[in-house]
This record gives sequence, C-alpha cells and structure tokens, in this order.
Amino acid sequence: MMAGGLSDTKSATPEVQQLVNQVKPQFESRAGMNCDVFRATAYKTQVVAGTIYFIKVQVSDAEYVHLKVFQSLPYENLGPSLVSFQTGKTRDDPLTYF
Repeated sequence: MMAGGLSDTKSATPEVQQLVNQVKPQFESRAGMNCDVFRATAYKTQVVAGTIYFIKVQVSDAEYVHLKVFQSLPYENLGPSLVSFQTGKTRDDPLTYF
C-alpha cells in the first residue's frame, strides 16, 4: 500500500472497537448525543505519521456514524483522538475520506 492512500474496507476488529470505545466520550460530547450502542462494524486506514482510521460505527438500530480517528505512533504514548465525524449515515453508506 502506498503511504497516504486509503486501505480497502475491512471488518472491524477488537482493536478497532477498543479505539472506538476510547473516543466515544469525545464523540458524544461533540455530537451532543448519548449512544447506548457504539459498535464498530468496518474501517479503513491511512498511514501517516501514525495511523488515521475511518470507522463506521453503529449507534442505533438504523443509524450509523463515520469517525475519523488519529492514532499516533506507539512511542509517543498518546491515546487515540477523534479528528472529525459524520452523522446520519446508514449501514450501506461507503466509508470515504473526509
């Protein structure tokens, strides 16, 4: 994969769910919503100085959000941060760069 390009869409892994769990409070506070469900279903990555994750997250029966999460390089010892997000998505909406 070329640096800077988006990976193919992959099914979410436990590691991706852990990232999502860590940024959930940032999302809820910025989106002004409380989510009983916050389940990662798919993701793409972009390698930069660290990794940007584009993650599709189910927040209710029919509603999804797309999160853009930055995970710095391991030696920097920083947790993931929520860069931006898109709400009002469906299960079928493709993950795209935003």
